[in-house]
Amino acid sequence: VQLQASGGGLVQAGGSLRLSCAASGRIFGLYAVGWFRQELGKEREFVAAIRWRFEGTLYAPSVKGRFTISRDNAKNTVDLQMSDLKPEDSAVYYCAADRVGPVLRSSLRGYYYWGQGTEVTVSS
Repeated sequence: VQLQASGGGLVQAGGSLRLSCAASGRIFGLYAVGWFRQELGKEREFVAAIRWRFEGTLYAPSVKGRFTISRDNAKNTVDLQMSDLKPEDSAVYYCAADRVGPVLRSSLRGYYYWGQGTEVTVSS
């Protein structure tokens, strides 16, 4: 499974940005796709996840109500719509895929496949 994240950039606080994760390869067995972020010098943290074939989403408390994760199975993409962005949302964002399940995970351990990061910078 290959994952390609895109859509990062510079945005002012209060603004919006949409990230996209394109999946390719042996994706038929995927259970979920998640987004994580990492600031320089800090640990990578969970942002949101969505089941690949069925309904179900999970959000970190810090982004719930501001971020929306969605998928398009026809295009094999998972998007992260980010609104009301804050400077503390600045980080490199990564998408990752879980093949195992059976529940949506916020732990990094459950995600075996990772894409390269896309940087988001929110100016105050």
